[in-house]
Amino acid sequence: MSVAQFLPWQREIAQGWLAGRERFAHAWLIHGVAGIGKVEFAAAAAASLLCESPVDNLACGHCPACTWIASGNHPDLRRIRPEAVALQEGVATTESTDDAAPAAETGTAKRAPSKEIRIDQIRTLEPWFNTATHRGGWRVAVLYPAQALNVISANALLKVLEEPPPHTVFLLVADAPDRLLPTLVSRCRRLPLPAPGSDAALQWLTEQGVASAQDWLAAAGGAPLAALRLSQSGDQACPEWLSKLIEPLARGQTPDIGTLAESLEKNSPADWIDTLQRLYADLMLAGVGAPVRYFPSLARPVGQTASRADAVRLAEGARWLTQQRRLATHPLSPKLFAHATLQRVAASCQA
Repeated sequence: MSVAQFLPWQREIAQGWLAGRERFAHAWLIHGVAGIGKVEFAAAAAASLLCESPVDNLACGHCPACTWIASGNHPDLRRIRPEAVALQEGVATTESTDDAAPAAETGTAKRAPSKEIRIDQIRTLEPWFNTATHRGGWRVAVLYPAQALNVISANALLKVLEEPPPHTVFLLVADAPDRLLPTLVSRCRRLPLPAPGSDAALQWLTEQGVASAQDWLAAAGGAPLAALRLSQSGDQACPEWLSKLIEPLARGQTPDIGTLAESLEKNSPADWIDTLQRLYADLMLAGVGAPVRYFPSLARPVGQTASRADAVRLAEGARWLTQQRRLATHPLSPKLFAHATLQRVAASCQA
């Protein structure tokens, strides 16, 4: 393993920010759009704060602290995230107290990994707060995504931040601060991270071996890490099913909803709903004569569809689709859910 590094578009921001580490706030809210590397920034920031021989304010990668971080067992570093996120990262949740507790069992059945940060994860930090730091420096807690805090755990964390333990820095990572308790946000200094420029993002994606990087970056709305994850999905930057949906609509025809629903049945509803939301954004941009943002390869049929559609019906369809995200994690029938959604989308795009 190696010490987490700042992404190329983060280094300058990080160096300026970390230059004031001697007067650091006890809690920082690191926020920005999804997929730009906020968690990676927080991990690299934690390594830099704990480093004993920083170079240009960043982790050296060679001192004892950096060696411990690279091996995943620095005593002054804790990561707090949902059990489901830890499992996605390949971390067994029974390995350390900073992760969620092991799944409870009822008979032989195990519960699903929690998608929330629970109060017991905050409580397990108390003994850590009450001990001296290992090397007399900082103690760093990285919590992500902060919007995964439930009401109880958020209030427990708020109590900690109201009387912060000495020599401790909290790094909270969130996509949208407005989804957090206002009182929690008020206890943090805010550090907004911008999305990188197109050139920097494309260069980085090319270095990661992503083919057709420009298409993937567009599909991800300019967020390079999201583009990388999409490119690793095995799909195309513009899914085939989306082309089969929009091209008939561009000709004033009704797409084959049944076949399209079958093709989406085994996909995650959250993923294909997100794709449809990006399609609506492109349709509304095309409707006012602006270039499409997410699916440039579909610019022609999207433009033709937008010219046929009623702007009010498109806007209503987009709002309706946003409401359907609430059902995306537990549809009773994935195929029926996909069929009903695609039918509504198609209807909103027709004259």
